Amino acid sequence: MAISVMLVEDEEGIRKLLSKIIEKKQNFEIVAESNNLADAITLFMKKKPEVVFLDIEIKGESGLECAKVIADLEPKTKIIFATAHSEYMSDAFEVYAFDYIVKPFNVDRVNHTLERIESLSEEKIPDHSHLDKIVKYEKGLEKLLVKGKESMSFVDIKDIILVQRENGSTVIYTKNDSFTTSASLSDIEAKLDKDQFLRSHKSYIINISQIKKIEPYGRWTYVVTFKDINIDALMISEKYEEIKKRFL
Repeated sequence: MAISVMLVEDEEGIRKLLSKIIEKKQNFEIVAESNNLADAITLFMKKKPEVVFLDIEIKGESGLECAKVIADLEPKTKIIFATAHSEYMSDAFEVYAFDYIVKPFNVDRVNHTLERIESLSEEKIPDHSHLDKIVKYEKGLEKLLVKGKESMSFVDIKDIILVQRENGSTVIYTKNDSFTTSASLSDIEAKLDKDQFLRSHKSYIINISQIKKIEPYGRWTYVVTFKDINIDALMISEKYEEIKKRFL
């Protein structure tokens, strides 16, 4: 299946140039284009593209804010800032951009980014039909209580492998199950042992003892795979260095 791409750019000539470069790649498909940020969010929710090429400034509005919304809806979206504004690179880092390409485009530079994306294998994340509302910590029992309207789920903290933001909610993964809640990652992070769990990225908390491998992902990020589940997580370079110091 082709890798889906959305272009968000208010200059028609730039969109056409990017389209020509991307369409020459057999494994990529442009599924949406937008020349304004309001429509971009709507299109993203409808099409769920895996890759978004996004300008930093579009009609006087900030593409960075658009990127933050996209990253919250789907943290693993590969956001590539394609812009004439090189001074925003550090801000792009804050929203964990996959890459940052400065106009005028070098075709080889864009192709290099596409080839890196193509080389990355990524497991699809399963959908969840329920949404629990409350997460509580039961002291002494070492469990999290995830309470819904008509149910209560008790999660052994030692069994938690990964906690991530997903489709605007938070999902707690164990080896054999998952639990969805509206609680924030910060709420859950406060209830977990910092020696065992790491906030590896603004959208992920990981169980350090469950890490199988850490590999480069984007320009400033890494991808983390685990021993017992086929779902991966992202890690920023700062946390990667922290892990290195702990183990080396």
